[in-house]
Amino acid sequence: MATGGGFLLEDALDIFTPEDFTDEHRDIARTTEEFYNKEVAPNLEAIQHHEPGVAVGIVRKAAALGLTAVVVPEEYGGMEMDLVSSMVVAEKLARDASYSGWHGAHAGIGTLPLLLFGNEQQKKKYLPRLASAELIGAYCLSEPHCGSDALAAKTRADLSADGTHYILNGQKMWITNGGGADLYTVFAKVGGEHFSAFLVERAWPGVSPGAEEKKMGIKGSSTTAVYLDNVKVPVENLLGETGKGHLIAFNILNLGRLKLGPGTCGGAKHVLSVCLKYAKERKAFGKSIAEFGMIQHKLAEMAVRIFASETVSYRVAGMIQCQLQGFSWSQPDAAQRMMKAAEEFAAECSYVKVFASEVIDYVTDEGVQIHGGYGYHQDYAVERAYRDSRINRIFEGTNEINRMLATGMLLKRAQRGRLGLVEAVKALMADPSAASTPAGNAKKAALLCLGVAYQKHLNGLEEQQEILAAITDVAMNAFVMESVACRARKSGSALMADYAAVFTQEAMETVESAGRTVIAACSEGDAMRVNLQLLKRFTKIEPVDVIARRRAIAGRLLDTGRYVV
Repeated sequence: MATGGGFLLEDALDIFTPEDFTDEHRDIARTTEEFYNKEVAPNLEAIQHHEPGVAVGIVRKAAALGLTAVVVPEEYGGMEMDLVSSMVVAEKLARDASYSGWHGAHAGIGTLPLLLFGNEQQKKKYLPRLASAELIGAYCLSEPHCGSDALAAKTRADLSADGTHYILNGQKMWITNGGGADLYTVFAKVGGEHFSAFLVERAWPGVSPGAEEKKMGIKGSSTTAVYLDNVKVPVENLLGETGKGHLIAFNILNLGRLKLGPGTCGGAKHVLSVCLKYAKERKAFGKSIAEFGMIQHKLAEMAVRIFASETVSYRVAGMIQCQLQGFSWSQPDAAQRMMKAAEEFAAECSYVKVFASEVIDYVTDEGVQIHGGYGYHQDYAVERAYRDSRINRIFEGTNEINRMLATGMLLKRAQRGRLGLVEAVKALMADPSAASTPAGNAKKAALLCLGVAYQKHLNGLEEQQEILAAITDVAMNAFVMESVACRARKSGSALMADYAAVFTQEAMETVESAGRTVIAACSEGDAMRVNLQLLKRFTKIEPVDVIARRRAIAGRLLDTGRYVV
């Protein structure tokens, strides 16, 4: 069984991939895709222009099929399926980011806090109504002056004199589903000190959402402020324990970061399909632009990165699922098991978030480029996709925050004796021989960077943001490199082998560049030169003909008209 950060210490023999989907996973994929085509696609413009009731009505139709409550126990009206199933639903609904925002916020951060932290009374009261989408859920964490620094919240919750309710005052900002939600999970400080969470009904006096924000993208989603003016919240609506709101906030974010992986994959696959169609139809210089080498390069590279993003997303989902073997919601510690499984791989969830969000940005950007001037026109799908994709690097904690968190979490695990990084670095320095695979060498490069950086800064390393981010880039690319290699080897597919080979060439360049940054910042003189020689040894890779492989990939894509593995 894998452990958080353990990929740095031992090679993966097998990983969970989409080829391992069960019949149940494929069934829910088909159901979700049919639902999207029937209910979402015909209403895209109505959603985009906030026609009253349209988006919420579609969410309720999704709920009738169980798509808003995939992991919710049956006793509360859910489907009680596994984590991978919820990932599949997220991917299949991601062709339109605005509807995906409505659905994902309700089914994810709008429902999971109650599912994982609510007591029995709270679950019975609210969970069936969330599962059916009778109530639309939203999550109120951010505030005008504290986005990433959530614990600096100023919203207060003061216990009434008679002890029957809390009085909430404050303002929340950037609340997805804010304008359409009926039940908010609101974070506030009890007595101005103890960060806590509350279940707050929109219908209560003093609760008022603001106007819809005028956003760059995801224009059809609802994003508002939420104002709390002397809102009386019954004490029984305190979610979890007083002062333990951070546990709710951070655990929910882990799952949100993971689900952003398949969500962005679904969107990226759709953009690739649109671009393949356009490239075959668009004529220039007497032939379709799909015949041009540079266009084929772009199409192939889009697919390579989608393959990597898809692979790492489902690998991490499988790692969490493996921790949940024998899991049942009937177990008294079910919620704790679910949270611990996600927390175990918090760093890997951050990798998924960062990597996948940057992949869809790349794909949409190149999609606009393939369309040329038409890609800049609002009549073409890639223009909207380009604007919609940008939020993903901000959602669920910015990529900058996640780059710092990922390595910071590995260091904390090592300090607590849960991850043998110190021993691994010592072993590397005693025997710095190269590994037999590029991924193995990239992991050695990550250990080298961790060792050099820690030797320089010791416990102060957590304050060195640029160094933490560079180490994350090394470790993250090593993790993804190993993932694509495992999937290609496991499948025996020639196309996957091409995907993995092209990605590995590029990822190793990132590993070397980020590694040089760390070493130059953390050593000097002869020590730096020795460290750079080691890094060069670990990042040396036999070149492959990426032009030929990309052309082969592009040929397969153009034949099928869509992303294919």
